[in-house]
Amino acid sequence: MPPHGRRRLSSATIFISLFILFVSTASAASAVLGIDLGTEYIKAALVKPGIPLEIVLTKDSKRKETAAVAFKPSKSGSDSKIFPERAYGGDALALFARFPSDVYPNLKPLLGQQFEKAKVVSEFRDRFPELRVVESRDRGTVGFKSSSFDQTEEPFLVEELLAMELKNIRANAVALAGKGSSIKDAVITVPPFYTAEEKRAVILAAELAGLRVLSLISDGLAIGLNYATSRTFPVVNEGGKPEINMVYDMGAGSATATILKFQGRTVKDVGKFNKTVQEVHVLGVGTQNQLGGDSLNKLILEDMVQKFVETSKMKALGTETKHVKQHGRTMAKMWKECERIRQVLSANTETQASFEGLYYEDVNFRYKITRSEFESLAATYANQVQIPIISALESAKLKLSDIESVILHGGAVRTPFVQKQLEAAVGSTDKIRTNVNSDEAAVFGAAFKAAGISPSFKVKEIRTSDTAGYASGVTWLSDTKEKHQKLFTPTSAIGAEKQVSFKITDDFKFELFQQLPSESGESTNSLITEIQTKNLTASVKQLEDQFGCLTTDINTRFAIRLSPTDRLPEVVKGSVSCEGTEKKGGVVDGMKDLFGFGAKKNEQKPIVDDDDADTKQEEASTGSSPKASETAEPVAADTKENEKANEPKRRLETIFIDFDSKPAGLPQLSAESLERIKERLAAFDSSDRSRIKREETLNTLEAFTYKARDLLEDEGFINSSTSAQRTEIEEKFKDASEWLYGDGADASRETLKKRLDELHSLVDPVQKRKQETSKRPAAIKSLQETLSQVKVMADVVRQQREAALIAEAAASSSSAAAATGSESPTITEDPSSSPTSDDFADLEDDTSSPTSTSSTSTTTTTAIPETPPIPNYSEEDLNKLLSVHDSVQSWLDGALSAQDKLGPSDDPAILTADLATKSKELQQVVTQMLSRQMRTPPKKPKSNNNSKAKPLKAAKGTGNAKKGKGAGGIPNSSVDIDELLKDMPASDREELEKMMRPPQQTTSGGEEKGSGTGTETKTAREEKQTREKGKGKGKGEEIKHEEL
Repeated sequence: MPPHGRRRLSSATIFISLFILFVSTASAASAVLGIDLGTEYIKAALVKPGIPLEIVLTKDSKRKETAAVAFKPSKSGSDSKIFPERAYGGDALALFARFPSDVYPNLKPLLGQQFEKAKVVSEFRDRFPELRVVESRDRGTVGFKSSSFDQTEEPFLVEELLAMELKNIRANAVALAGKGSSIKDAVITVPPFYTAEEKRAVILAAELAGLRVLSLISDGLAIGLNYATSRTFPVVNEGGKPEINMVYDMGAGSATATILKFQGRTVKDVGKFNKTVQEVHVLGVGTQNQLGGDSLNKLILEDMVQKFVETSKMKALGTETKHVKQHGRTMAKMWKECERIRQVLSANTETQASFEGLYYEDVNFRYKITRSEFESLAATYANQVQIPIISALESAKLKLSDIESVILHGGAVRTPFVQKQLEAAVGSTDKIRTNVNSDEAAVFGAAFKAAGISPSFKVKEIRTSDTAGYASGVTWLSDTKEKHQKLFTPTSAIGAEKQVSFKITDDFKFELFQQLPSESGESTNSLITEIQTKNLTASVKQLEDQFGCLTTDINTRFAIRLSPTDRLPEVVKGSVSCEGTEKKGGVVDGMKDLFGFGAKKNEQKPIVDDDDADTKQEEASTGSSPKASETAEPVAADTKENEKANEPKRRLETIFIDFDSKPAGLPQLSAESLERIKERLAAFDSSDRSRIKREETLNTLEAFTYKARDLLEDEGFINSSTSAQRTEIEEKFKDASEWLYGDGADASRETLKKRLDELHSLVDPVQKRKQETSKRPAAIKSLQETLSQVKVMADVVRQQREAALIAEAAASSSSAAAATGSESPTITEDPSSSPTSDDFADLEDDTSSPTSTSSTSTTTTTAIPETPPIPNYSEEDLNKLLSVHDSVQSWLDGALSAQDKLGPSDDPAILTADLATKSKELQQVVTQMLSRQMRTPPKKPKSNNNSKAKPLKAAKGTGNAKKGKGAGGIPNSSVDIDELLKDMPASDREELEKMMRPPQQTTSGGEEKGSGTGTETKTAREEKQTREKGKGKGKGEEIKHEEL
């Protein structure tokens, strides 16, 4: 038993507690996101316990968010201490015409691009002329200056702005997951042609948004993974043929073709069982970076600008095309309409767009275009549709006939001329498939990948294999000469590992690179990672000194693989090794030799005495010559073995190399810059929270002013207030309403809250009186009913105690009478009787002959009745109940008297809360008494004679038995049984009578007979069996009677 004050928990309790803790922790940390990062839109899907796979909706309940963020300038101007309001998605684009210099859309093409060298940067500046695109001084990449901040403010990096968009996506996902959820892990899609700098930019943006990137997955593989989730494929190791499909994805920024191989495979499972898994392998990829929805929109824009400058009013003004393209508001309006026009032309043959106040306030413009005109404009792009397909087939070394189907994905594939070109390239319309969601297949595949990586989920096992995308290798200096070694090809599988050997024995530096295509068509080596060894020199010296390795025999080796996270080559481990022998003679070897552990086979010989040695020598000399010659050869063999054993054994000795790895290429953000960006993002978040609270206070104040109008017309409110109070309320609310639409529109949250509190101080007292007036009667009635119930219970307790006292007095008198009757018992005992005779033997029927003689024994024993149980309620309980009742009754009478003297507009003297408190006080006292009665078991009453009432025993002979009673009759005694029973409680008396008066016995004719002359009735037999059972309890034990 555990010590006092401690409680030992059972194993089941501990298991349940740990399980609940695990489930709660897993539920909080197991939610993951799949994000489809597009040029024009961002989509996200959530996986969480209870939410298997769900699209994250925007605040406008849309299934995709426009990839844009905007700063809405504050009215305080470019104050660096006040952060502007941020808008996302469609809300951001809605501000484009008003604030074209603070809306940042389509940032994806700028990720990881150098400001001066990238062509995409100049195209972005031409498209959005109002944006102030600048160069980041830390990295040389793209940054933006905002007019909402002071000019001394550091520019916003593309990664920082993208982090704001991702953080908004994450906030929407948390809202979908539910309160208390935390989402930190994500898998993000990227195009297959992304370089190391672009991938690192995406990872940096995700980390700034508070997301940990589990993996980057290519768009085509994500679509294929979603395709495989609901399908099974032929098992290749059982003779099945793989299914080869092509995914053609054309979004806003690019077009890609990915050839995928789908197959099943039987692999070993736990124990002796096997299982079948599905596999998706990327065989080849083809891309076209300049073909997408934006490039098609640009065709419409060029035509729109040309027709606009050809209007009579623009010609009169002398406006040229370059003037229009440099006008930010005009370009923002036109770009927005170009997107809509292209989408409409996919389903209609013609459409139009109208502009008001374009370029100048009084200039209106209407633009019309037909589908045929649009297709003629896009004739130069038609042939480019097939380029990704051809490149993918060449990369996979396959033919078009090997492809079973072409799966379409992306918004731009809905363009009619794109579908025509795809049909012409494939050669058959039967191969064109639309059996996946062309908008959401990629994001679903990314979410499935995230769930498969996370240990919190168990999903269908689908093994994926992506390709590197670009060839990569390693470069280093050897004797002042730069050397290169190619490691991976563009089609090398992710996770592949290669061993690279170097004939270098001193600490050195080597670099990993990617081979990227240039504008001239030639490949250039772009550095990815720089590795510097730390302990190579010391390790080589250790091999030489300790193992006797030669410098020419030492081999330096590094394991390099394609990372499953970002598909970039990375160094896994490094080692330096050689075949050497460990030098002996050290302290450890000396100790081994000292204790006999260092000798090898045939080296250690037993020590013999000189006498034994002489004896053995004599025996050897006196032996026959043939035997001596026989022993000569084994001795020589042993000598060779000893020499061979003494030769040092060579083995491979390896020492692992420590190294530092850091990204190469574009400079990384310094610690100071990274901290500054995080602080600015945190300040934006804090400003947004403060703004939301201010808007909530403003809305509450505005709603309260409208509510006051209804209150002033409410009958209950009028009865509970005076005319002067209503006049003051009306004036204050009117003034607040006018102030809200004037200076109050830009007031701070503290000012708005002060106004709201002032109005509440006028209205709340009246509202309280109104509520008290309506609720008071019911509360008073409830309390009065409770008082009545308590009074009734007090009467019941009083009556119970009086009855208990009467029963106790009766029991005392009965006990006294029983004690008087038992003072002089008469016992006649046969000396020859056995001392071990049973106490119940006297109660059995006498079956002996009437003429037989036997010794007799007469004993008179009177049963002592039980003491009545003590009641559970004491006098103290009764007094406490009456005290609480009287106290509450007195308080209620006084409160009602005071309330009757007040009017409806006066503050109440009695509150419904006070009434409820008093009622609760009464109920608490009653509940405590009732619960104590239920918890307290009935006490077993104490009695004399070992607390057991023994039945009266009668003599077995017929001389003392009454006629008609037989041997079981009650003998004459000095104790008056009837008088004893009369003074006892009714229930006790009935039970005692039943015990003391045995049932009568009758003959078959129904007449009563004496002992030994008739047969036992059924009741007599049952009682006899009961008594016999009582004998089994042991000598001196009797049957326990039922507790009364």
